[in-house]
Amino acid sequence: MGKPSGFMEFPRKPVPYRDAEQRLTDFKEIFTPPDQGALKRQSARCMDCGVPFCQSDEGCPIDNLIPEWNDLIYQGRWKDALDRLHRTNNFPEFTGRTCPAPCEGACVLGITDPPVTIKNIENAIIDRGFEEGWVSHKSPAKRSGRKVAVVGSGPAGLTAADQLNKAGHQVTVYEREDRIGGLLMYGIPNMKLDKGVVDRRVNLMREAGIEFVTGADIGGNTDAKQLLSEHDALLLATGSTRPRDLPVPGRELKGVHFAMEFLTENTRSLLNSNLEDGKYISAKDKHVIVIGGGDTGTDCIGTSLRHGCKSMLNLELLPAPPVERASDNPWPLWPRIYRTDYGHEEAAARFGADPRRYATVTKRFIDDGNGNVKGIETVQVEWHHRDGRMKMQEIAGTEQTWEADLVFLAMGFLGPETYLSESLGVELDESTNYQAEHGAFVTNIPGVFVAGDCRRGQSLVVWGINEGRGAARAVDEFLCGVSELPAPGITLGAATG
Repeated sequence: MGKPSGFMEFPRKPVPYRDAEQRLTDFKEIFTPPDQGALKRQSARCMDCGVPFCQSDEGCPIDNLIPEWNDLIYQGRWKDALDRLHRTNNFPEFTGRTCPAPCEGACVLGITDPPVTIKNIENAIIDRGFEEGWVSHKSPAKRSGRKVAVVGSGPAGLTAADQLNKAGHQVTVYEREDRIGGLLMYGIPNMKLDKGVVDRRVNLMREAGIEFVTGADIGGNTDAKQLLSEHDALLLATGSTRPRDLPVPGRELKGVHFAMEFLTENTRSLLNSNLEDGKYISAKDKHVIVIGGGDTGTDCIGTSLRHGCKSMLNLELLPAPPVERASDNPWPLWPRIYRTDYGHEEAAARFGADPRRYATVTKRFIDDGNGNVKGIETVQVEWHHRDGRMKMQEIAGTEQTWEADLVFLAMGFLGPETYLSESLGVELDESTNYQAEHGAFVTNIPGVFVAGDCRRGQSLVVWGINEGRGAARAVDEFLCGVSELPAPGITLGAATG
């Protein structure tokens, strides 16, 4: 560790976002450049805690060697820190921008003080690595002669492809969209993850010998069984892409959209024409309501504000979380507390108030008489513990009508679309995800593996990386009988950078 007394001397000081009013004028990343002196002080806060819960089961899903690279940053050894970071994380530039940092929730310092700014330090390490030219991908010295097809180019698919390529297999990644990246490209807006960051990494992977095919809808315009017959193994990493709907009266009205429809087309138009082609759902001068919290809901808020919406309301079904940890949510569990994300901050800057209304249920969408939504009707609810479960009850007299020209449904996802699994005969589990055990990642079809949200359900980018690394090892063992690829939590093997 760098400085034994650092956690007592230096307060937590995260790298700030750009000013809310200023960043609302563009779709550039919300982050500001970090001060390296400040990062050294923040790394000095990392304690000699004995058991680093930050990289435990409750912390980082890929067991990042956090205390080690914190110490290296304190010493000014940035390239060594990058090497340690890449031992467990194929794409720290993605997690450093998008991960909610469960590592910080499990930080031992967080028992009594604000935790170490782990996420900021991670992102600074990889950004400096690219600036200095330290990040590279090399083709393997020897090819195995085996071919692997990866379906889906999100975090799990890209990670598995990267690992399998290192093992010497010829990997081809198939993506149904027009750009590589999956969730990273079209699920996360540009202000959180600039698409140049995604393309930069994909280009390095392409230079290392990985092939990428876009516009390939496996099970749709491309035969899945033929693809399997042409490869020695097939890995499905298609994500959880079926959105949860809200079947209330008026759902069919124009102006009610799933969140991903809004976010995907906005990013596509932004990349194609800087929004000049008009091929997106515009929130300009409209009353917007976002139903559902979480990252996707926040992204809808931030995108609508950048369009210039007239008003913003965010409805959440559950009650507001507490400011501090509740008694049933002890450290090192992820702290379920009240947070203000970038979109909420921006809405407050634009309209003077946080846009969220908690414990609210939508009863119906209101028709303007021409088939367009003009508002919604809601009622507040109370939550009670009954029979070991949380149940809600409507509160009489709290009915309310809200004006709305656009409504975005951001209520989560129910699993992968089923046409691919049906075409191959892959079995589903009780949650309608592809059936496979974590660690084995193999389906009921020999040679067909699955990883990521399509197996575990809607989750984090860092869990996609965990699953991609684990599935790559499982595929490698299937092909070769033994694998030298590290499983999540094992740091053997060559680093990426």
